[in-house]
Amino acid sequence: MKIFNFNKQYGKKVTHFNSDFILSRVMQMTGQAQVSWMHLEENGLIGYHEAKVPQVLLVVKGRGWVRAGEKELKIEAGEAVYWERGEWHETRTESGLTAIAIESADSDPEILTEESGEIRGV
Repeated sequence: MKIFNFNKQYGKKVTHFNSDFILSRVMQMTGQAQVSWMHLEENGLIGYHEAKVPQVLLVVKGRGWVRAGEKELKIEAGEAVYWERGEWHETRTESGLTAIAIESADSDPEILTEESGEIRGV
């Protein structure tokens, strides 16, 4: 058995796309798939960028806003957002946000719609 620590002091500061957040890789899978733990501090930002593969951002603590194109929606702990490959998007927060990002060419958004609660912004 192994126990891993994903507290922010072990993560890597990311500044690409004018971003300001800390990322810790959770798992790297074969092909184009990865799982990451993200800490966005107060006024944190994952800058506007294109999804190279389908992506799910699952908020585990805090709240913020997600944007795709001109559409912006609030998101909070317990909710997840899905972006299609090629979709331009960003995430921001005023108060801080912790999330798990799952990026995979094999993502299936139908699982999210079947297994989760209400869907907003569709």
